[in-house]
Amino acid sequence: QVLLVESGGGLVQAGGSLRLSCAASGSNFSPYTMLWYRQAPGKQREMVARITRTSTTTYADSVKGRFTISRDNAKNTVYLQMNSLKPEDTAVYYCNRIPIGAWGQGTQVTVSS
Repeated sequence: QVLLVESGGGLVQAGGSLRLSCAASGSNFSPYTMLWYRQAPGKQREMVARITRTSTTTYADSVKGRFTISRDNAKNTVYLQMNSLKPEDTAVYYCNRIPIGAWGQGTQVTVSS
């Protein structure tokens, strides 16, 4: 079973940047498509970005041009670089794989206006 641990969240002003990391352990994650999700208070969890094993990327329209997903298979880690942050990006961010596995604790991102 793959254990996922997210980190890198924090409090940032609008327009700022953060880089999230998701470290996977317990299994080699290189064959998997990896995803970042987020869940804002009172809202459903939504997919933010996706990266295939060959590093093809897909983004939600709300983050396109601002967020960049990447992966380092040697480190079993996937990243989410978030630039030009907006208050509506405030959420708990989670990573996972396809097929969906156990969810980690997530990392809180708070963007102040």
